[in-house]
Amino acid sequence: MPPENDAGGSHRDIGDVRIEDVVSIKEQTAFEKLISSQAFWVTVALAVIIAVMSYLQPDVFSSEANFYNMTRNFSYIGIMAVGMVAVIITGGIDLSVGSIMGVTGVVCGVLLEGGNAWYVAVVGGLLTGMFAGFINGLLIAYAGLSAFVVTLGMMSFGRSIAIVLSQNRMIYDFGPDGPAFKIIGGGQMLGLSNIFWALIILAVVIGVILRFTTWGRHLYAIGGNEQAARLTGVPVNRVKAQAYILSGLTAAIAAILVVGWQGSAINALGTTYELRVIASTVIGGANLMGGEGGAYGAVIGAALLEVIRNSLLMQGIDSNWQGAFVGVFIVLAVLLEKIRGRKRA
Repeated sequence: MPPENDAGGSHRDIGDVRIEDVVSIKEQTAFEKLISSQAFWVTVALAVIIAVMSYLQPDVFSSEANFYNMTRNFSYIGIMAVGMVAVIITGGIDLSVGSIMGVTGVVCGVLLEGGNAWYVAVVGGLLTGMFAGFINGLLIAYAGLSAFVVTLGMMSFGRSIAIVLSQNRMIYDFGPDGPAFKIIGGGQMLGLSNIFWALIILAVVIGVILRFTTWGRHLYAIGGNEQAARLTGVPVNRVKAQAYILSGLTAAIAAILVVGWQGSAINALGTTYELRVIASTVIGGANLMGGEGGAYGAVIGAALLEVIRNSLLMQGIDSNWQGAFVGVFIVLAVLLEKIRGRKRA
C-alpha cells in the first residue's frame, strides 16, 4: 500500500506523480488559450506589417484597389488551405491540390467550350476534384500507402490529364454561358471579390465542423494517436478518406473561381500552389505531425504570405526574394510550434 500522509502533512506519492502536482493542474483560461495560439501571433504579425506598410506607402498600399487585389489574391490559396488543414490534422499531406486545380479548370473550360450550361461546368469541376480526392483517400486510408507517395503520384497524373484534355492549349471560348460562368469568380459584392466571400463562407463552415462536430473531433483524434483512435471506435479509414475528398473539393472550388475570374483555362493553373497552401497551414499553426490546426489559422497564414508578397513589390524588392521570405516564415513557424510543444510537455 502507498504510504499515508504523516502528521507534518508531507505528500503522498502515487507511482512517480505527487498528489499536489495533480491537483494543481488547471484548465487554461480563454486569454491563456488565445496567447498560446500560433494563429494569434500570426495575426499580430500581419497587423504590424499592414501598419508599417500603411505608414510607408499610405497612398498605394492603403488604397481601396490594393486592398481588393490582396484579398482576392490570397483567397483562392486560403480556400485550398482550409481543405488542406483537415488532411494535415490527421497527420497526412496532399501534394496534389495544385494539379487538381489545373485539371478542374480544364474540365470546366472544355465543358463550357462544348456549349454546356455554366452549372454543368461547375458540377463537372466539383466532381472532378472530389473524385481525385477520393482516389487519394482510398489509396491512403484503405490500401495503407504513404500519403506523400500517393499525392505526389496524383500531382503528376492530374497535370498530365490536364494537358491531354486541353490539348496543351488555352481555353478561352466559353460558349454562350461564358459570361454567366465568369461572374462566379470575376464578380464582386460590397466592394470585395466573390472569391473572398467564398473563402469567408468556407472558412466559417469548415471551422465550425472542425470545432463542434464529431467528425472534427475524429480528425484531431486520428492526428493525435491513430492507433488509440481506432481502439476507441473512431472509423479511422473512412474519416481519413473523407479528409482527402474535402481537400480535393476545395481545390476544385478554388479552380472554378479562378477560371471565372481570369476568363480562361490553362493546364498550368495551380502549378506550385501546393507549396503555398501547405505553407499557409503551417504558418497558421497546423502541425505536420498531426493533431493541430484550424480553419482560421489557414486563412490568416494565406493572408500573411500575400501581404508579404505585396509589401515586397511595393518596396521595390526583387520578386525573386519572395520565396526566401516564405521559406524563413515556414521555418520560424515550425520552430515556434516546437517551442510551444516543449512548454506543453
